[in-house]
Amino acid sequence: MEQTVSYTLDSTLDTVDHAEEKATRIATELGFAEDEVMQISMAVREGAVNAVLHGNAYSPDKKVVLAFERTSEDLVITIRDQGKGIDLGNIPNPLAPENLLKTSGRGIFLMRSFMDVVEIRPSQTGTEVKLIKHVRGPSGGGKEGSQ
Repeated sequence: MEQTVSYTLDSTLDTVDHAEEKATRIATELGFAEDEVMQISMAVREGAVNAVLHGNAYSPDKKVVLAFERTSEDLVITIRDQGKGIDLGNIPNPLAPENLLKTSGRGIFLMRSFMDVVEIRPSQTGTEVKLIKHVRGPSGGGKEGSQ
């Protein structure tokens, strides 16, 4: 059963809340465990924050595209902004001693912690973040639910 649903959202803080709510609803409907639903929701929230704040810089004429795709093996979530792109080499390590007390800079770290696969594709017309959570249990081809 493959299914895709996509949303085009404004570059506002409301978008962050809407993205998180949609992720929670979809992950719950797909039968993910409560802890996995929370992880998926938080990863989407962090991705949406990055798209709105860092990518589109709250620009009213730039949009965030949020897509959910359910394949037989995975839930694939794509978040795309229309910003200038990100330099992956300039992302500070949130675990470095000088960054431990900072209140920001953990979004990508959290996404990578919560999801099975995180792909970040910067370009000059925006950044695309792909978040993948493997389906476990009987609907996931008999995979064991281990991490």
